[in-house]
Amino acid sequence: MGLKEWLARCPLVAILRGVTPDEAEDICAALEQEGIAIVEVPLNSPNPIESIGRLADRFGARMLIGAGTVMSPTQVEAIATAGGRLIVTPHAAEAVVRAAKGHDMLACPGFFTPTEAFAMLAAGADAIKLFPAEAASPAVLRAVRAVLPAGTAVLPVGGIDADGLAAWRAAGAAGFGIGSSIYKPGDSAAVVADKARRLVAALAG
Repeated sequence: MGLKEWLARCPLVAILRGVTPDEAEDICAALEQEGIAIVEVPLNSPNPIESIGRLADRFGARMLIGAGTVMSPTQVEAIATAGGRLIVTPHAAEAVVRAAKGHDMLACPGFFTPTEAFAMLAAGADAIKLFPAEAASPAVLRAVRAVLPAGTAVLPVGGIDADGLAAWRAAGAAGFGIGSSIYKPGDSAAVVADKARRLVAALAG
């Protein structure tokens, strides 16, 4: 299933920055229960490859499990070995995108300018991540989408919360990377479930 199909199931990508392997499964189970289909463990979390492996083993048949803050092709290989299927970068990294596609993984690299956006699409990106979204706006997204190939999936990431979803959706966002608005280190599974429920409700509303 392609990234657009996963986003059609639920356009929210849960970014579990700081999650530990011992809590990752309970957090992911809570997210799945609330309808979240895509989970990203950033590589600057504690033992991220172990967390990705555990989540891929338990949820990989039903959810898209991957890694964020991926900086090198070597990391891509480790994530693939652990069972991750999604690679997300904070920057426009052609080598990382090509490594992901070489492992038959989905790639969503970061960009902030049209030049970076076109370069990432040329490298084979399945979607592109507008980051940091706090430094842009829905108007910026709308302008960029006007020049991108039709159907390009753009996901704003950074500072997105339930109140901001509607404006970004109206500007054409295909999905959203959600960080602290869905998980902060120390959050229990119940807290994460409540946050996810509010976000999903905001999408529906």
